Amino acid sequence: MSQFYDLDEANSRLPEVRDVLAVLRDQRAELIRLRDRTREPDVDEDEGRRIHLRMQGIIDQMHAAAAQLIAWNITLRDIQTGLIDFPALVSGRQVCLCWRLGEDSVEWWHELSSGFAGRRRIGELV
Repeated sequence: MSQFYDLDEANSRLPEVRDVLAVLRDQRAELIRLRDRTREPDVDEDEGRRIHLRMQGIIDQMHAAAAQLIAWNITLRDIQTGLIDFPALVSGRQVCLCWRLGEDSVEWWHELSSGFAGRRRIGELV
């Protein structure tokens, strides 16, 4: 059975979620930096192996962070912007409470079918 969040529950989860998403964003940036480093002509075979091992370690850490979000029943939509959805039930219909890094609290929602493009203010949720 899925866990559904009300607005208070979603907002109370944000401090933990912020930490996880900030780490994921930084790890993504590090992966890109390492990938780009492997393409440089001065990287020898040994350094290339060390870089790939480091990349695999970062990927493993990212999997663990994503698993934590899944355990909280939170859907990760975009690592770079820290965009997530909390499942919610409103008047018997399922919607998503939508939040991303940089926002103070959960103030947006959208229908399951509309995604980020259909974000509307919580005050419009009926």
